[in-house]
Amino acid sequence: MKITRVESIVLLDQYHLVRVYTDEGVDGVGEVSPMNAAVTHAIVESALAPLLVGENPADIERLWQRMYSWPYKLGPMGAQLEAIAGVDIALWDIAGKVAGQPLYELLGGTYRKAPEVYASSMKRGMTPAEEAARAVSFQEQGYRAYKIHSATPWMADDGFDQTLDTVREMRAAVGDDFDILVDVNNAYYPHTAVKTARALEQYGVFHFEEPLPPHDHDGYAALADAVDIPIAGGEQEYTRWQFRDLILHARLDILQPDVIKCGGITEFRRIAALASTFNKPITVHNTQPTIGTLAHLHLWISTPSCVYPQEYNIEPNPLRDETPLWRQPVLPEGGRMRAPDAPGLGVELDEDVLARLRST
Repeated sequence: MKITRVESIVLLDQYHLVRVYTDEGVDGVGEVSPMNAAVTHAIVESALAPLLVGENPADIERLWQRMYSWPYKLGPMGAQLEAIAGVDIALWDIAGKVAGQPLYELLGGTYRKAPEVYASSMKRGMTPAEEAARAVSFQEQGYRAYKIHSATPWMADDGFDQTLDTVREMRAAVGDDFDILVDVNNAYYPHTAVKTARALEQYGVFHFEEPLPPHDHDGYAALADAVDIPIAGGEQEYTRWQFRDLILHARLDILQPDVIKCGGITEFRRIAALASTFNKPITVHNTQPTIGTLAHLHLWISTPSCVYPQEYNIEPNPLRDETPLWRQPVLPEGGRMRAPDAPGLGVELDEDVLARLRST
């Protein structure tokens, strides 16, 4: 079997998919982080596709290394890894289809049948009362945890921030048997992060996510020494080497790789092995509710390190809600998700929707 074509697809000028075609009629699909689809689209088309055509799609490890090393000095910590992720997920999708098995079977089999997910709110600026009411609504749907984004990203202590008021209101509304997660997107200086973390401990917050800039490993280490609340991070890291540094130098409690950012399934598995080596749990960063969530789902099922509830973006998404990208919806039920039993990722794309929403 040989790769005949690598197709980069941007939908609605934002959402980036990759399809890999073979000479035996088997194709696979992957997703790329949508942070800058124009950039990653160019990388797939100009830098990665020429390296893959004519290659055996089963040589996943070799092809990953080829994509990582051969586009010399392209900048491997960022858009290049995101682009690789889309191709890599597509190659794993092909592998599952060729084997006639769902992808999680190739990744180690079933470790947990129906992974738990938490409802992740991406809205900012809701009042504490509104956020609390929203948390209750998801609690009633069977979710056991809810995450807020309650401060201006990268505000350096100077922006919108109602984290403590919101958490106080939420805890009163949902009771003690429901987890609250807080993500402030690198909003604080170290002294403010310590003060806020200590206050959040009083409300039993499950994890405190990205309080500091990702490069401030010394600040994270000092925060770890000063507070008991688990500190989470990793959505802005792309390789096993960066996660090594988060473990050894930043001393994070919870790791958050994202399969559509960190080089795909191949690199995610390496990061998971590293997490296991250092006894660190994973709760992934996951904001894309179609192919990205599906790739994560197969990893959640098969990866022991994915022990905590995994992120699920509950905000409206046109590819899931308005014009569904796939013919067989894969959605949470009662706060849990089950992977399809079909080979590979397990879904069939709606070709009419792809054609209608396609930008490039």
